[in-house]
Amino acid sequence: MADNNSPDTLSVAVLGTGIMGAAMARNLARAGLDVRAWNRTRARAEPLAADGVRIADTPAEAVDGAEVVLTMLLDGDAVLDAVRQAAPALPAGALWLQMSTVGDEALDPLARFADDHGLRFVDAPVLGTKAPAEKGELTILAAGAPDVRERAERVFGIVGSRTQWVGEDGASGAASRLKLVVNNWVMTLITGTGETMALAKGLGVDPREVLAAVAGGALDVPYLRMKSELILSGEYPASFTVSAARKDTRLITEAAHRAGVRVDLAQAAADRFRRAEAQGHGDEDGAAAYFASFDD
Repeated sequence: MADNNSPDTLSVAVLGTGIMGAAMARNLARAGLDVRAWNRTRARAEPLAADGVRIADTPAEAVDGAEVVLTMLLDGDAVLDAVRQAAPALPAGALWLQMSTVGDEALDPLARFADDHGLRFVDAPVLGTKAPAEKGELTILAAGAPDVRERAERVFGIVGSRTQWVGEDGASGAASRLKLVVNNWVMTLITGTGETMALAKGLGVDPREVLAAVAGGALDVPYLRMKSELILSGEYPASFTVSAARKDTRLITEAAHRAGVRVDLAQAAADRFRRAEAQGHGDEDGAAAYFASFDD
């Protein structure tokens, strides 16, 4: 591990230590970076201290002196609120890696904030859930100026296994729009798996026979296996929660509406996630949308 007191050690402030942010902060600290973290609920950040992360009481305390600010919060409003709190201590010229899934519309006020405060802004949502985050195997979809990419890659290379640069202007929304399109496919897989498993139950079909029928063929995909196993086990440890999926489907349907595109499957997925959340499954893995197929 590198010496955190070395002048070459990159200082990173992580704002938001939920499922994804905590894994990122831990991996960055283990790689020898100087990491300080803030979370709205401090207790969720405190376990990171065992990995050498310095826990801050406020966003301003976290970013004070940081060369890189990484945001990984629920949505655009939460990100904007955190950086506004951090504003008095934000160093001019700091690199802001905005890695939350906020959608294209919410990106505009974040990019304006960065411009107003002299920050170098990179739009960098990620593909992956808890396990890839913990292993440092996320895929980063990034848009940002060429002259900040080397510095950004010092972080991306630790939290992810691949970075796909899709634009030179972080404010363009190119990365966030790509994330919405890919997430639309993710939601299709999650909801399709849950509904298929529910139909099997309703028709008295052994779900293992369903999986055997598609095994090794074009219809067999890893996500089907992953989410089916959760449903079959009856345990739903969260890697991507029902509530987060509901939020993301809202972003997808709103963006599609603005673009004049009908996304009937996404709208149906949004309804299923809302029902599952109302049934009390909001903090469980998105596979728990399975329960939306049944009455309470």
